[in-house]
Amino acid sequence: MIVNLTGGSGFVGKNLLAYLSSVELHQIDRIALAGKLEDLFDCDAFVHLAGKAHDLKKTSNPEEYYKVNYELTKKLYDAFLTSEAKKFIFVSSVKAAADSVEGMLTEEHESNPQTDYGKSKLMAEQYIQAQKLPDGKSFYILRPCMIHGPGNKGNLNLLYKFVQKGIPYPLAAFENKRSFLSVENLCFVIRQLLENNILCGVYNVADDEPLSTNDVVKILASSSNRKAKLWKIPSKLIKDIAYVGDILRFPLNSERLQKLTESYVVSNAKIRAALGVEFPISADKGLTVTAKSFNTLLHPEK
Repeated sequence: MIVNLTGGSGFVGKNLLAYLSSVELHQIDRIALAGKLEDLFDCDAFVHLAGKAHDLKKTSNPEEYYKVNYELTKKLYDAFLTSEAKKFIFVSSVKAAADSVEGMLTEEHESNPQTDYGKSKLMAEQYIQAQKLPDGKSFYILRPCMIHGPGNKGNLNLLYKFVQKGIPYPLAAFENKRSFLSVENLCFVIRQLLENNILCGVYNVADDEPLSTNDVVKILASSSNRKAKLWKIPSKLIKDIAYVGDILRFPLNSERLQKLTESYVVSNAKIRAALGVEFPISADKGLTVTAKSFNTLLHPEK
């Protein structure tokens, strides 16, 4: 099997390259994407990972999201439609559906993203779904939740460093639940889609079990044989402090508190039922693997 891959230099891309070592992969870089795509290698499938990630610091030019996440996806999908390839796998995001979730997010949720990141991803999804699909071709739009794994440099890494310094986690009174996604499970799903035929469409991708932030802190601590320090400061007091932070511009304000303590649970029932397989790694085990990789980076001599 020959696969054209975009985003191979990114976190997910590097993991996927290792995971699909038996597949002939041709990487398409940004320069190639900006050129004539008719010159791409003949292939059996496209896997489109490249995109502009969500900038939580809000310093990015909004137009960049649409230029990269929408326009480049549109261009690549058009090339797929006229090629001999049979499958197109687009890695989108749950943020194309919703920035916050009440209950559990399923594929039936009416999409209403509020950020340029989410809107640009949704536009790309809608373009793919709106095109006439030639016989014998399939598309799969994957909406992963928060992806983690060895080499990840996101918020989990920051929380890990927080835990390793022995600083107590002060928000333990908030019983939130969040879905995570081990990069191994994401790579597994992509390989399954390359090897098997299921119905075209949108599929959420998440580990089987959601975890509370308290669970995450415990897992991060136990990965290096530490005991988690959880402070259950009354939530009303924390909210009052955050309100003062709104006025005095403290690091902890109401918006940041909401992000730290909100729930975001994602259902993976549709993709699991379609593939008819079990995911290879559980949520807690996947997080432990990630945490141990953080420990190796901080203490390479161990």
